[in-house]
Amino acid sequence: MTNTLNIDSVCVYCGSSFGNGEKFTEQATRLGELLHKNGWRLVYGGGTTGLMGTIAKATMGPNCDGNVLGIIPDALVSKEMTEDSKNKIDNLNEDLKKSVENHHGSSPISSEYGRTVIVSDMHTRKRLMADESNAFVAMPGGFGTLEEIMECITWSQLGIHSKPIVLFNMDGFYDSLLQFIENSIQCGFISATNGNIIQVATTAEEVIEKLQSYIVPEGRFALDWSINCQGEHELNGN
Repeated sequence: MTNTLNIDSVCVYCGSSFGNGEKFTEQATRLGELLHKNGWRLVYGGGTTGLMGTIAKATMGPNCDGNVLGIIPDALVSKEMTEDSKNKIDNLNEDLKKSVENHHGSSPISSEYGRTVIVSDMHTRKRLMADESNAFVAMPGGFGTLEEIMECITWSQLGIHSKPIVLFNMDGFYDSLLQFIENSIQCGFISATNGNIIQVATTAEEVIEKLQSYIVPEGRFALDWSINCQGEHELNGN
């Protein structure tokens, strides 16, 4: 089965830190440049520090004519905004301006990073990021990045979506995770076909190639997620 999805909006999960070494920043910048060149929208976690800020700025391009959607919970905005950055919120709607007016922190939000949407909680953030994207990429990051991309992989396995998923394994960052997946396949906890849900790229150019050539693997669960639950009272026999 081939992938006929028209990719134009890519969700990228990554760290709000830069990591050790310039290689991470360089590759994040290159991927953002390619997203900008292709005219694809970046959907990301809304931060402006570390690899998050790096890929957002690169995707916007030198003339700030790119397409970037950042989605960030209100609690994190309060941590990541400086006094100086208040003057840089020049492209956000009035409701968003009001919601960030009284925040303080260490990271600016401005037109350099595209459009920012503030939500109430992490669950809403993750749902919107998934809904607004037709492909997923994981760059290096920490606990949050791993949790987010593994959830997307699980959703694909369960048949909730059929969107491409690519691990950007720059400088072998995800080697240990890939070893875990291979071990899980060998031990019978993941099928070999479901192992193909994840494609692996080692360069920014290869990320784009893997997204464009993605084939949805056979053998995923064909579950019906359109059924509405009647409520907890039925589980209790009421």
